[in-house]
Amino acid sequence: MRYGLLIYHNEGLSAKKNPAEQQQLMQDYGGFTQWLTRTGNNLGGEALQATNTATTVRVRNGKTVNTDGPFAETKEQPGGFYLIKADNLDEAIKVAARITDAKDGSIEIRPIWEVPTQGQP
Repeated sequence: MRYGLLIYHNEGLSAKKNPAEQQQLMQDYGGFTQWLTRTGNNLGGEALQATNTATTVRVRNGKTVNTDGPFAETKEQPGGFYLIKADNLDEAIKVAARITDAKDGSIEIRPIWEVPTQGQP
């Protein structure tokens, strides 16, 4: 089964990290990504730029409206994601617990909705 691991962290706290702490964070993520790839469970992932670069799009009454920034203001913001394969939710939880930002942020696990392709049940 495939799962999306959505990484949430506090951008304000992250911005206060000194260069050595930021470098350590990158090394930790690099190590995690290498481990995940070695296990054969890494299907992809990306880091996201800060929320001040976001644009939110809504369509209301046929009119497209876009606004700068995220849809909702929260203490934790999405910082990236991994797409993994895991046998079950318990295995996905074990993987998510190894993600660096699980220590002071949170990781949301979402099963991927497997949509059948045309011609397949």
